[in-house]
Amino acid sequence: MVERRIRATLLVAATLVVAAPGYAETLPEAIAAAWAGNPELAAARARQEALAETPRQARSAGRLTAAASGNAGYDELGYGRSGSTGVVATLPIWTGGRVASAVRAADADVASGAEIVRDAEAAVLQRVVAAYAALLYNQQAVEVARVGIERLDRQVAEAQSRFGLGQATRTDVAQLQAQRASVVANLADAESALAATQAAYRAVVGRDAGALSDAIAPSPLLPRTLADARTAAERANPLLLAQRRVVDASAARIDQARAERMPGLDLAGGYGRGWRSAGGDWRGFDSAASVGATVRIPLLTGGLIGSRVRQAEATWRADRYQTDAAAREAVRGTDAAWADLTAAQARLRAGTEGLAAADLALKGVRAEYGFGLRSTIDILVADQSFRAAQLDVARAQADMLTAQAALLRAVGRMQPDAFR
Repeated sequence: MVERRIRATLLVAATLVVAAPGYAETLPEAIAAAWAGNPELAAARARQEALAETPRQARSAGRLTAAASGNAGYDELGYGRSGSTGVVATLPIWTGGRVASAVRAADADVASGAEIVRDAEAAVLQRVVAAYAALLYNQQAVEVARVGIERLDRQVAEAQSRFGLGQATRTDVAQLQAQRASVVANLADAESALAATQAAYRAVVGRDAGALSDAIAPSPLLPRTLADARTAAERANPLLLAQRRVVDASAARIDQARAERMPGLDLAGGYGRGWRSAGGDWRGFDSAASVGATVRIPLLTGGLIGSRVRQAEATWRADRYQTDAAAREAVRGTDAAWADLTAAQARLRAGTEGLAAADLALKGVRAEYGFGLRSTIDILVADQSFRAAQLDVARAQADMLTAQAALLRAVGRMQPDAFR
């Protein structure tokens, strides 16, 4: 099983790659911090709240409305000062399907927006995992270089002692010193990369990172086979689901455009009263009230409605094609993430075996060097191979985390508890 293979190799790697002492921040903690405070997620959720108001706005076109008005003025034709107030209320009785189709379109837009938000959340969480993996690798790279320098310092001191006793040459000492200088340069590069990844981590998580834990269990939400992954992507990929809701909205807008051909019926009522002032006395006009029905029947629109219907139909066809493209992209992303994960698993297994062998070889070469059976070159080669094997394991572990996050996002399962 994929999950068992990952778990086994990670447990082996954790015992071979140097771990930071003391408390170490875990990946679930980093994900929780980003989920609670990432500003990109807050912005996406706020935009969705704004979009969620559109169905209410669409429904308002079919509900009772009322407005009050008033005016006041002065003229020189004998009326003097005058004013009036009035209230008018309108209740749509029949809209020909305009309101219902507008509401369906708005509801579909909100559903599509919800999937877009879900993908935005998955994208941020994927970035958290990628930042965590990159930072973990660079922390390990720095530690590997530091330990390598300490090991070479002891080796240089030993070679100088042997040189003093006539058991080694100046060349042996120089070779070890050159190797040490090379590792010092590697440490400087690793520290520079570490600073960059710390900045990236702080940007997405919202806080500085301390030492990170490399004991990371595989996500329990990973699909077990490629076929399962493809099926999950077709069912739950957020961008694919969002595009399907876009198609629903386009279909509703076709009905909305066609409804413009239908008659409409409104019930309206009003009440008003006026006043005028003449000779210092205010006198009121008789109040007036009215109730009536208004029927609107489109007779000739100059081809506008037909054009809008054809436009809506063309948009719907385009959205259908875009849905097919989104389905293909979801499967492509799933296949790519699965291939990356499979390759990272293979590299981690090979790297774990290589690290164990390199560790054994370095210990053996150093022991044989003490008996004069190995040269300085043999020690340098063994030491370099050991450090390279350590970095290979660390890189494979980081790549596997990144591939897991990409796969989880592709199948719609990248969520806060993905790495619980």
